Order: sequence, then structure tokens, then C-alpha cells
Amino acid sequence: MGLLSNTASSLSRSKSRSKSDASQHTVDSVATNDESANDTSTLDKEEGNILMSLISQLRPGMDLTKIALPTFVLEPRSLLERITDFFSHPELIFGAGEEEDPQERFMMVMTFYLSGWHIKPKGVKKPYNPVLGEFFRCAYYYPDGSQGFYVAEQVSHHPPVSAFFYISPRNGLVVSGELKPKSRFLGNSAATIMEGEDRIRLLNRPEDGEYVITMPNTYARGILFGKMTLELCDPSTIACPNTGYHCDVDFKAKGWISGGYNVISGHVKGPNRTEVGEIHGHWSSKMEFVEKKSGTRDILFDPARASVVPKSVLPESEQEENESRRLWTKLTDAIKSADMHGATAAKSAVEDRQRELAKKREATGDFPETRFFKHVAGDRWNAKLDIDSLPKDPLEMEDAVKKWIFGDNVPQPGGSSQRASISTPAPPTSTTTEDSASSVTATTTGDTASPR
Repeated sequence: MGLLSNTASSLSRSKSRSKSDASQHTVDSVATNDESANDTSTLDKEEGNILMSLISQLRPGMDLTKIALPTFVLEPRSLLERITDFFSHPELIFGAGEEEDPQERFMMVMTFYLSGWHIKPKGVKKPYNPVLGEFFRCAYYYPDGSQGFYVAEQVSHHPPVSAFFYISPRNGLVVSGELKPKSRFLGNSAATIMEGEDRIRLLNRPEDGEYVITMPNTYARGILFGKMTLELCDPSTIACPNTGYHCDVDFKAKGWISGGYNVISGHVKGPNRTEVGEIHGHWSSKMEFVEKKSGTRDILFDPARASVVPKSVLPESEQEENESRRLWTKLTDAIKSADMHGATAAKSAVEDRQRELAKKREATGDFPETRFFKHVAGDRWNAKLDIDSLPKDPLEMEDAVKKWIFGDNVPQPGGSSQRASISTPAPPTSTTTEDSASSVTATTTGDTASPR
């Protein structure tokens, strides 16, 4: 039997966690073709002219951080909420700390990370750029009765930094990190360099230390001519220094003549750089693992067979003013009703308010402290909640975490989970850009793109 067969066996012990209940929605089957109508956003003449006018003002190498994108390329939710896509398949990592074999633990962490990339919105869209002090929080209620809690905050605006924290005490899992997107215009492409990292801890395996993960970059190709495509490219790494396990993942760009979209490959190595196996497939659909020793090929992850765990969010009427869904509610409603003029006005209102606050801060020198995160050595942002000082009993730990994130108003199971549009599995996003501006397809040229 291959390594993934053993991993599947360990996961089966927590099988109840992976079964979807009535509040879950099943992920649609992922198309394997290179192009899909669901991932193409054709603009009308006015929208095409707006986008082409914006592009004509750009120069190669220009920093896109301060470029205001038209609302028709926006996904109706904040980047802080978009990050939660990577917590959609927790059954892949729950139980990892119970594994005696460090190789098994590493494989489960790696699979959990890779499972988050297939989720994206229909069409070529980008989430809202969070404003300084904005935050998003939610709770997860799993079928076996355990819970998970997530909070993210925009801790810096120039440069943009989004810090996030997730914990599931009864499952012994903590995930934290920060996203630091930097965007550049490259002529016929726009690149988003995703700096920052994810850090995963298995609470009942303190000897493992942290699993540290870096992210690939995002490229919008063909924004002036040719085929307009959004690709994940470049290396990503998953490493556990304490155990010596490491994986170099290559998100491959499609070649000029041959190759396909969304191709992924990787090499898993153990202590002393010994070869463990290889990853093959597509990050948008099925990925496989080939064990070096036996040559056994197993399915690493297939979104067509998976279900997404829903999140619970407080109703907007009970949210604070700078909480993501309430902050952007008018923009979200306008986008969903296809009111682009209303969306532009709503987006401008939020941005104008932020400029006013920034001027006031500059004039008074009064810069508010971040609410949930603190800046530490190594340019990291850690949760202000000290995990190591929390009660060791998982139920008591849950109560302490809920109090820190939500106070006395904790979202209930199923609460407002469908407020923002649900992302769906994503084949490559591409279309052919014609000479006419009216047929230009929306793409990402702003300062954020698909996150980890």
C-alpha cells in the first residue's frame, strides 16, 4: 500500500467530520478542460472602454497598489473573508497530531494546504482590498461537535498586510499567517507577488514546531492582446524544519505551444533530503501522489469528491462598523444586483471615508492599535491571544477563544453563512481578447489576487 493509502486510513477514523450535513453545500464537479464559460467575464462596451482607459495609463514596472479598479472586476467579498476558502476541507488535517509517523503528519498538512486552491469565484474577479482596521470573523461547527474559529484583520494599508488566525481546540489545530501582496504591471501582464507565509501548529505535537508555507504568485496574462488568462505560477514550499520534511511545489505556467493550465508538480523529501515521492495533477481539480519507494499512485485530493464546510457569521445588524460584511454591504448588494453605478458610488464612499481618517491620523499623530494582532520579530503578525497560556482542556480553550474573538455574541450554526457569494471550483480563467474594447474580459490588475 502507498503512503496516501495509509493517510486515507488515518483520516477514516474521523470520517464523521468529512460528511456534509444539511447546512453544507457540495462542491460542483471540476471541469478538466482548459477553458470554461463559467470562468469568463465578457464586458459590455462601456465596461471595456473603462478597463482599456485604465490600462492605457499604466507603464511596465508600475506599482499597482494604489490603482483603483472598476467595480465590475470585483468579487463581492473582502480578501479577509476570501482567505477562509483554505479552511474548506478541514477533515484532511484533523487527526494529524494523532499520527505517530512524522511523514504521515507532513502529508496531511501538505494535502490540507493544497486543497484550498481549487476554490475561486466564477469569472475573472478579485476580492475587495481591505481597509485599515477592517476585520472578518467567523465560526465553524463540525459534524462531530467540535468547533473552529477564525479572525483576520487588515493591520497595515501601505504596504497592505492582512493577518489571519484560525484555531480548532478539540482538533488540536492552529493556523496563522499574513498576506503581503505586491503588484506590478508588466506590459501585457500584471503580477501579484504574494509575500508572507502560513504557519501551522499541531497542538498535541509540540515537537514538530511549525509547518511553514509560502505561496505562489498570480499573473494576469494577455490584458492588452492575445488570450486573457489568470494563472498561479512560481514555487511554493511546505516545510517542517523540526522533522526534516519538505515539499517544493511548482505551479506551472502554460507554455507558448504546449502544456495546459493549472498544472502542478512537487517533490516531497524527508530528513537528509531523501526522496519520498512526487505530486502531479492540476491544482484546480485532481492531484495525485506517487510514492518513490513503491511506485504506488494514489489520489491526493479530488474536489469533485469533497464537500465544503460552511462558516457561521453574525448577522450584519449585529456586526461592528468595520467588520467586513457590514463595511462593504452596499457595494456587495450593488454588485449582486448588477448595479455598477451604485457599486462605484458605494466603493467610493468607503474609500473617501478612509482617506479622511488617514488625513486625520496624520494631522493628530494618533494611530490606533491593531485589535487582534501584534507585530513581532521576523516581520510576522501573531495573534494577541497567547495560545500557550490558554487552558489545556479543549472545551475550556474553546470558551476562551470564543470570548476573545466574539465577546458574548457568538454566531450560531448556519448563521449568515451564505451572505457573500460562494466560490466554486475553478478551471483556468481565460478568453481571447479581441481588438474591440467591448469584448475585453475582466481580469485582476489591482493589489490583491487569489490568496492562500
